Amino acid sequence: MSTTAIVLIVVAAIIVLAVMLYLARQRQEAQREEKREEAAETRSAAATKAREAEQARLAAEEQAERAQARQEEAEALRRQADDVDPDADTDADGDEVEEPRRV
Repeated sequence: MSTTAIVLIVVAAIIVLAVMLYLARQRQEAQREEKREEAAETRSAAATKAREAEQARLAAEEQAERAQARQEEAEALRRQADDVDPDADTDADGDEVEEPRRV
């Protein structure tokens, strides 16, 4: 084999290796970009879930406040009924007083 042929083969091999290296880097960069897009979508989904969770928490707090208000209304009505009922035994706080048990 002549020297020229060997040099051409070596140059061709170097060019093929360089092209393969370039394509491998391009593929890696494309995969990185796909991962970045996937991460952005996941972050967006997480933000949406966080907003939904916050809305649910606020709704639960609101419902708890309404329940507390209803409980207070019921307690006020009970005290009013105790004030009207001549047979109700209540102390100064409006709490029922238990009669001692007779044996």
